[in-house]
Amino acid sequence: MVDYLRRIQKPRCFLMHALAPAGLPAAEANRLFNEFTADPRLPLVLFHDHYIGRAGGVAIFFIDGPASRDVLLDQVHLRDWELAIHPLVFSDSPSAFDEQIAFTLDRYRGLDWDTLRKEDRPSYGDHGREAETAEEQ
Repeated sequence: MVDYLRRIQKPRCFLMHALAPAGLPAAEANRLFNEFTADPRLPLVLFHDHYIGRAGGVAIFFIDGPASRDVLLDQVHLRDWELAIHPLVFSDSPSAFDEQIAFTLDRYRGLDWDTLRKEDRPSYGDHGREAETAEEQ
């Protein structure tokens, strides 16, 4: 893992981009990634999703200090996966992550996060099947 990550001391959110090993079926990668994000020994996960195309996913973790940072950096669930972990600047707490979404939508798109959260959009495709296959359904 990159040494600079070990120097991060203050609470903040970390983004993890994870690609499954080549040849691992998407359904198995999905299961492993879900097990990973559900592990109560890991820092609090605020968000996760899976990829279409190559099996893998993204997760946002809240790291409250060096101990939880090290637990994430030393995790063993995704040992053979390609991982990229990045500490975030403005998202230094779960509420700040939510506020950063609101800020980005308002500042760069003129949209209101509270309104968007309440929109009733139709479901497009079969999300469960997409997660199992890493293909758009």
